Amino acid sequence: MKKTCKAKLILALSLLAGCAPGPAPGNEKPPGRFSAVTTEAGFDTVVTLQEWVSSEEEFTRHFSLVQAELRHYNDLFDIYNEYDGLNNIRTINENAGIAPVETAPEVIEMLLQAREFYELSGGRFDVTMGALLQVWHNYRDRGIELNLGGTKAPVPDITELQAAAAHGGWDSIIIDEENSTVFITDPEMSLDVGGIAKGFAVERAAQMLAELQPASAVINAGGNNRTLASKPDGSPWVVRIQNPDGGERMLLVELPGAFSFVTSGDYERYYIGEDGKHYHHIIDPETLYPADRYRSVTVITEDSGAADCLSTALFVMSLADGRQLLERYCEAHPGTFCEAVWIMDAGQAPDQEEGRKTGSFFVTWTAGLNDKITFELN
Repeated sequence: MKKTCKAKLILALSLLAGCAPGPAPGNEKPPGRFSAVTTEAGFDTVVTLQEWVSSEEEFTRHFSLVQAELRHYNDLFDIYNEYDGLNNIRTINENAGIAPVETAPEVIEMLLQAREFYELSGGRFDVTMGALLQVWHNYRDRGIELNLGGTKAPVPDITELQAAAAHGGWDSIIIDEENSTVFITDPEMSLDVGGIAKGFAVERAAQMLAELQPASAVINAGGNNRTLASKPDGSPWVVRIQNPDGGERMLLVELPGAFSFVTSGDYERYYIGEDGKHYHHIIDPETLYPADRYRSVTVITEDSGAADCLSTALFVMSLADGRQLLERYCEAHPGTFCEAVWIMDAGQAPDQEEGRKTGSFFVTWTAGLNDKITFELN
């Protein structure tokens, strides 16, 4: 699946070898750490599984199951390709204005979660603006090609963007949960689920893996990271958040337990327009242009699909509105751990906002991370 509305997260988990505990009771072997990488799990990305289990054979079986699970969701959520015998998001888009499409329950569940975040964010997270995102996708692909040849590229004007944006909105989506159908009533409208698809899939793969009861594990799907339990030795997971300009790491976040780390950023899949500005892929539904408040936003919460949605929404919202969104999400999901880190150019730091200047950036975060962040870039 080619992803069209989400940056690849430059974020890596630090996993220490040799951290298995002592022998387990009875004849059980102590868990060892195993790791494997694949590019065959879909979502146009690299997937890594690291897992603490008793044998390489057990790990190989688990890795094969995770890969198959992710591939299954890739095919369901694909907006570009069709698959024999499968009604996916592309099928739904192709039948816009024609007829309802019977699809898998997982597609219905993903769309219902997407609608929840549309409502929670006041429309700032919106998978129904596929027509608008397609305009930007076309300009960006052409722009990258021209930039590689040393030429700056055209930028869509507001009239073209407004015409595409007119074909969006959840009032044109009819979801029939009982019959597992989706109908787009506007023939010019389409869904683009890039802001949730990979996170939703990673979460489902993690839930499947948890049922197999490894001592611990972490799935990294192109930067969408999902941990299962703490490390066997009890030490925290260490997440490194990258400098948006590349090069050195900016900061570390250390946390134990099971949760997801997802970042949205402006530093991948962009092109340089004829006006000399960088145009990235995260589009603000209000301005219809790429959001320009931050360089990156990282969300840490249990559910990977929720983290995907939240990081996209926060990227296009003010800090105050973003913090309120996190509060609303936690109120709707009592007991949920949900924190965020915003990185912006130092000149864009809001007055009286608590945080830290590091390098040419300003970093701020939610209170739950106060004692869990270590800065590596001064």
